[in-house]
Amino acid sequence: MANSNISQRVGFDTERARAATTFTGSYLAIGTALVYNPVVIIFDNQTDVSVPISVDGVNVWKTFSAGEAFVLDLRANNGIAANYTIDLGTLFLTNAAVGTSGSFRISVIYAQ
Repeated sequence: MANSNISQRVGFDTERARAATTFTGSYLAIGTALVYNPVVIIFDNQTDVSVPISVDGVNVWKTFSAGEAFVLDLRANNGIAANYTIDLGTLFLTNAAVGTSGSFRISVIYAQ
């Protein structure tokens, strides 16, 4: 099998996670800040509680119900901006109430 054109390849960043048992109701980081600009980012609530997500520690961007997952494909939804992405240094935070099981996970695919 021959390789296809690899002028643009993807990388897989380290998964970010926070266990439901560590939630406190105050804003806490879910892993580390972004060090690569995402092409695709996956938010996966594997906990037994609703998890609100914030990027500023004040306003909620989206609340994920228990068991909900969301795939944000920034390339497919780019409109006229071919390099539509999320800023480097963005940190995802939650002020979810303590849960009893699971974790909230964020997975990032980026262009190399």
